[in-house]
Amino acid sequence: RVLRLWYARLAAPRGSTASKSRRRPNWEILWKLVRRVEVAMFKSSAIAASIHALIIIEGSRAFSTTKSSSPTSCSSDRREFVERLSKAGASLSGAGIFPHVSSADVDVEAFEKAGMVSMPMGVSGQAGKAKPVTGVVLRDGSEVSRDSRSGNVVAEILVGRDNQTPILASFQSPWSVAKGGLFGVETRDAASGDGAFLTVVPAKGSTLDGLSNSFFVDSLFSKTGRFSFYGTPTDIRVKRNQLEPNGQYRYLEILFSNLSQSTQAEIPRTAIVSATIIQDSVIMLVSSSTTNRFKKGQGEAVRQTAESFRVALAPKTGMAIRAKERI
Repeated sequence: RVLRLWYARLAAPRGSTASKSRRRPNWEILWKLVRRVEVAMFKSSAIAASIHALIIIEGSRAFSTTKSSSPTSCSSDRREFVERLSKAGASLSGAGIFPHVSSADVDVEAFEKAGMVSMPMGVSGQAGKAKPVTGVVLRDGSEVSRDSRSGNVVAEILVGRDNQTPILASFQSPWSVAKGGLFGVETRDAASGDGAFLTVVPAKGSTLDGLSNSFFVDSLFSKTGRFSFYGTPTDIRVKRNQLEPNGQYRYLEILFSNLSQSTQAEIPRTAIVSATIIQDSVIMLVSSSTTNRFKKGQGEAVRQTAESFRVALAPKTGMAIRAKERI
């Protein structure tokens, strides 16, 4: 509790709004580091205790709000503090206290100027973040592929009891396949944030038309969901809900707002969800963009991506049915 109050004081506004946006550090990253150090302390680690003391002492000096500190001196102190933190993380990872952190992973200049790292979805931007839970399990020996000419995306995933039913999920997307351990089966435009991703949830014996709207809302906007990377979404509303005449696919249009890391503001988004059920598993493709872009023409691409979603049982092969290990 004391630490939280201390960080709240350090992150308080200083001077003008512009000055605040330039100088306020990304406490998300620093807080994650401190929490890991605290855990390590309880494991009787003298090294962790020393680093914890360094954070408090050096942080208090580097981000001091006293008027006597010159801008040049403050900038130097903050840069030195961040560098020490990253090096401390590398030392602790070498001691096996928490995963490897390289001092080169932290862009200190960008961190100081913008209050965040230059690539929030890159390695340093994902530091301390848990991978969103989408329920997608790729089959061992398969990869997510996309044809650059047609935009057709194909992935072989495992569903059903004990993930023993391989299926082929396909859709057409104008966005490239997202790479990295953070993503499952997802295509994404890194510049705009528009994209589409797969998610799988147990149906628990329900039929597609028997699933309530709240089922989809609870599944997609949970604290560990894909849209909750920087905080749980708010203002969630199901605008449209339609079942195909053949009853195989269900479409929902959902409006919500989620937190933007770069602006720290709630950004309205619109998502089109396409869902179907195989082997008591609800497989969903969620295609979305900001509501502003959706209304200005991007809605057509978002909708077409969702409506192109199809799943089918994978052909039988001699390959073992087992989950692919994700790094």
